[in-house]
Amino acid sequence: MNVLVFLIIILAFIIGIGILNERFLHMQSDIALILFSLLIALLIGVVSKFTPIPELNNFTQNIGEFGFEEYLMDGVLCFMLFAGASKVNMGKFKQNLRPICLLALLTTAISSFVYGLLFYAVAYLFQIPMDIWTCILLGCVVSPTDPIAATGILSKIGLSKNVCSVIENESLFNDGTGVTLFVFVRSVVIHSGESNFAVLMFREIVGAVAVALLVSFVLFQIIKLTKNSVSYILISLFDVAVVYMICEPLGFSGVIASVVCGMYFSYAMDKIDRRVSVIDPKGYYKDFWEIIENILNAILFVMIGLYVLDVEISSFAPVVIPAAIVIILLSRIIGVYVSSVLSGRKIPGNYSLWEYVTLMVWSALKGGLSLALAIQTQSYLDPEVYKIFINVTYVTIFFTVLAQGLSIKKVYFMLEKHKAQRLHQKRG
Repeated sequence: MNVLVFLIIILAFIIGIGILNERFLHMQSDIALILFSLLIALLIGVVSKFTPIPELNNFTQNIGEFGFEEYLMDGVLCFMLFAGASKVNMGKFKQNLRPICLLALLTTAISSFVYGLLFYAVAYLFQIPMDIWTCILLGCVVSPTDPIAATGILSKIGLSKNVCSVIENESLFNDGTGVTLFVFVRSVVIHSGESNFAVLMFREIVGAVAVALLVSFVLFQIIKLTKNSVSYILISLFDVAVVYMICEPLGFSGVIASVVCGMYFSYAMDKIDRRVSVIDPKGYYKDFWEIIENILNAILFVMIGLYVLDVEISSFAPVVIPAAIVIILLSRIIGVYVSSVLSGRKIPGNYSLWEYVTLMVWSALKGGLSLALAIQTQSYLDPEVYKIFINVTYVTIFFTVLAQGLSIKKVYFMLEKHKAQRLHQKRG
């Protein structure tokens, strides 16, 4: 499919769904995009099967050929992560550093392996052709919370800044853990010899941070030489793109590097705030990244919805789909519980242990990165197992974004009410 034609179709979806939602539905915009893109795609798929319309049939056949994985992983992901990280509140980040690190590193690792073990039990029980390492690989795909979903949805529903900071920063950093785990477990599945997880993790994180800080520092010195606000934007674009391109071939985490770039530029821009306010009084730099984030988020959510046209249903779907929903919640509960216990008195927001676990579990949204990782497995998994990966990942994304995303505000206020009553009783 021609790229321009595909872009026109995507923009038509965004505009049409956006106006419909604004006038009648009043849902959170990103949730509306993914929901109605899915419904329209399903309608198109049904109509194309029963009516001989060549254009419609071509559209359904070509939708998967656009290259969702390449678009996200090799295209816009670094810019979306930079945009999300550039809004990080450094004060809140430092204040909640311990729980963020535990959630991003330990919770993601525990959740991935617990998910794999539980899914293997289901596979063994129902004679699904998946060994334990393949099941753990699936856990690595679906366990990381998605920074794009988190920053695109959770920041707009009224959560406190402290809580939002923990959720968003965990989402920004745990993707690096998830991708590293994915690479490690994939090497076990395909017997490629990458067997030292500690070395792999060290290389991915330390290498990414080092490259991101070095390149960002050098380019920010160039920013100080210019008085053109547009140059600020161009240099920041150049920074994250170059860092991502350097890191990926070297085996460093481009995901983590992009986040570090965004946080560095945010911190450095604050340091020269007076200069920026004179050179860029209308805030073009911040507005640009805000607009880019909103546009790319919208495109991604529509693409996730449309991708259903390229999904083949596994014969094991009636078993694995309900099991996957239960397992993703159980594995997340265990992972968050362990990291929360280790946080001790550092649990943010004055929550009790189970209030905090409940909030962190229900706010764990999945998104495009999980789908991109699942698509990557096509080249080495059995076709039926690959269908299971796609089915489970797709259902997990939609369950978390729709069921959890639509209800997280209500859950949050219920927890706040419970916390207030508990603190009142404690004082009494």
